[in-house]
Amino acid sequence: MSAINLDLLTSFQPHFYLVGGAVRDGLLNLPIKDKDYLVVGLSAEQMLSAGFTAVGKDFPVFLHPQTKEEYALARTEKKQGQGYTGFICYSSPDVSIEEDLQRRDLTINAIALAANGDIIDPYQGQDDLNKRILRHVSDAFIEDPLRVLRVARFAGRFRHLNFIIAEETLALMQKISASGELSSLSAERIWQEMHRALGQDNPEVFFNTLQQCGALKAIWPDLDKLWGIPNPALWHPEICSGLHSMMVVEQAAKLSDKTSVRFAALCHDLGKGITPSDKYPSHHGHEKSGLPLVEKICTQLKIPNDHKKLALKVCEFHLHCHKAFQLKAATLLKVLNSLDVWRNKEIFEDFILACKADFLGRLGFENKDYPQADFLKDVMNAAVAVQAREFVEQGLTGVKIKQALEQARLNAIKAVIKNYQQ
Repeated sequence: MSAINLDLLTSFQPHFYLVGGAVRDGLLNLPIKDKDYLVVGLSAEQMLSAGFTAVGKDFPVFLHPQTKEEYALARTEKKQGQGYTGFICYSSPDVSIEEDLQRRDLTINAIALAANGDIIDPYQGQDDLNKRILRHVSDAFIEDPLRVLRVARFAGRFRHLNFIIAEETLALMQKISASGELSSLSAERIWQEMHRALGQDNPEVFFNTLQQCGALKAIWPDLDKLWGIPNPALWHPEICSGLHSMMVVEQAAKLSDKTSVRFAALCHDLGKGITPSDKYPSHHGHEKSGLPLVEKICTQLKIPNDHKKLALKVCEFHLHCHKAFQLKAATLLKVLNSLDVWRNKEIFEDFILACKADFLGRLGFENKDYPQADFLKDVMNAAVAVQAREFVEQGLTGVKIKQALEQARLNAIKAVIKNYQQ
């Protein structure tokens, strides 16, 4: 690694610009997480001579010798081939800051802050920040299919500030979705954007936006299919299964910070998408029929196992949760066994939260009580309190221990049921 040349570092300051999210969030008075810097008018050799470390693979990026923050040389991009990686980058000291900012996705992300405090805003990003508009910088927006997901994510991230997507930008997102370019995105990249969106306060906006522009049909057709499929009005005044799924993930975000809970809430009704239309609005057996669809999306997007496991359990047993007070002790024990609460009580807590979100995620149900949650927690705690140790101490062995344990847990669950019935 090159030695730090403090004189050069100081002389290079006018060439450094803070760019992207840090500038945008600073202007919005939001917390700044990461800082990215743009370097204009310098070569890679000059950066190395000042003590920077080269780390970029596709284009020149350097780590500051003291702060370790990233500094990227100004560049332009030319589309070649399909997908978000099909670009040829040109980086040189003669690339202007305006040229570099022009290749960015949204005007609000194409603002730079100079070392002397001057704001460089050639594409009116500040105006769009004030108007609360997500607008593309140039027609080059259409060259990168990943931008459809990014804009949808930004729409969710800034929902609390009332940002909307410009009509002309939404039209380009629809054009990209119809082009088939989304199929070039890797599973890892799609899940990365989806996971980040699930971690935001309004994950439903991300999926609603993708559905609106036709992208959801391309990347998750089994979820997209739910729009227009009716539910019984008595239990679903909102009627539409797609709308219900969005309301459920919205409620899940209020109940839990865990993306696994939110993902499970999103998957719970996938089975309704394959209900024969002559059976509408009934969806008998949709819990079991949805399981292969959960497996399918988890395999396609390489979704983590903890997310997959919870999503499968919520898909299969969410109606059991809603009907908890009507279930026999043996059925309740079956659910506990399936969730393996004996080794992982946390998954049961997450399961209940996702099921509660399903109940609350209906028009007019948002503030209703869900006593099933407390009841099922009491059932679980009573059953978990029964340990095999006491039967071993009685001298039982082998299968007799298992039988005695099951019966004792059944009795414990029956006692809880009886207590709630009094």
